[in-house]
Amino acid sequence: MGRQQYATGVPQCTECTASHSFSQGGLSAMGPVPLTLLLCVSALAVLVSAAVDDPTGQDDYTWPQRKFPLVQEKQTVHLGSSEFLAKPQTELHGICGIECQQGFPEPSLDDLEQLLSYETMYENGTRTLTTVTIQELNVSNDWMRGSGLHTRRRREVYGTDTRFTIADKQYSLKYPFSTSVKISTGCSGVLVSPKHVLTAAHCIHNGTDYLDGVQKLSVGVLKERSRRKGKGRKGKGRKGKGQRKHKEEEEDEEINENIEIGEKQERKGKGKGRRNRSRRSITSEQPSFRWTRVKQMQVPKGWFKGISGNVVADYDYAILELKRAQKTKYMDLGVIPSIKKLPAGRIHFSGFDDDRPGNLVYRFCSVSEESNDLLYQYCDAKPGSSGSGVYIRLKEPGKKKWKRKIIGVFSGHQWVDVNGMQQDYNVAVRITPPKYAQICLWVHGDSSQCRGT
Repeated sequence: MGRQQYATGVPQCTECTASHSFSQGGLSAMGPVPLTLLLCVSALAVLVSAAVDDPTGQDDYTWPQRKFPLVQEKQTVHLGSSEFLAKPQTELHGICGIECQQGFPEPSLDDLEQLLSYETMYENGTRTLTTVTIQELNVSNDWMRGSGLHTRRRREVYGTDTRFTIADKQYSLKYPFSTSVKISTGCSGVLVSPKHVLTAAHCIHNGTDYLDGVQKLSVGVLKERSRRKGKGRKGKGRKGKGQRKHKEEEEDEEINENIEIGEKQERKGKGKGRRNRSRRSITSEQPSFRWTRVKQMQVPKGWFKGISGNVVADYDYAILELKRAQKTKYMDLGVIPSIKKLPAGRIHFSGFDDDRPGNLVYRFCSVSEESNDLLYQYCDAKPGSSGSGVYIRLKEPGKKKWKRKIIGVFSGHQWVDVNGMQQDYNVAVRITPPKYAQICLWVHGDSSQCRGT
């Protein structure tokens, strides 16, 4: 079939049509394709493949068990406030990619400690810089074993657009699609805890300064639209709760105004004006965004210009801590030695592409090349999808249960340096054992909780 999908499970047999036309490997279907049919057939194909290729059901289909290094805070110093003058970048240029990095030596422990030191930006505009120490750094022998360079295809939307619009709320509001969020600067992200969002660093920082609009950064989570505002504020003993809800609604209105500013900057010169998000039809059946302010954000020092040199692309990730915890189910982080060696070798991610405003867009595809820190892949994407969480689905060790985990961050369309020439590719940043330990520290605040999967 050519494009088997194994990472989304077998859904209930209800009708869900995605705006998608599909053509590959001799199979062609014009017009809408039933998403559930595609998922069911894909899951069946993988199960059959598993029975043939791996009768024991072990190893290839199981999340590897491993110990992670220990990243601990060493020293924190206060910095001056940011000027917030940087402008959003829809494409990154001059990136040193997989070929460019081939001849580089492995970073030393001192190098890693510098690259994984991080800056924290608080909602009042103040910043701190935290240096770290790394202990028990023991990358196992199978990390990226046998990964080599392979023939690539250039990035573009290949004639037939292979993205799915997840417009039906029975899917967009359910896991795993519900973990995808919208960033007010125009990017996407993924919930990795009730209060933490993983996204791309360039969505908030250009390597020199924070973007204009980050001082009031917000995150939008898809929720079913309420039919009446203020519902639930009546009755005795609920005044406090009602006042709190009213305050949150006022904050959401203010946030929506900031969203418009950020999105206009992101899409400047890309077409005529868009709808005001705070004025969309109240009778719409589609879910709407519920916006939450960001309390603080963390960016690895490796993303800053002048620090990481030619490996800046490897550190295009950041964590946003929200002021309000979300009730939406989140997705855990995971580390996998080689994605190309996995059965079917597919990755998946969902985001809010600019050309389909207000809609969640899902895609899955093969990985064409991988290194320790980067992935090149075939997924069709548009600006707005940067920062999406890239995930796969494997079995939990010793169990029959399958589990999705985030194994990377979609960095977006980048112009990569290949033998002195610029070529364009879709690039994702991999979560390596040290990065896992760092992100886990940001989320939990306690490195002892980050020792193993």
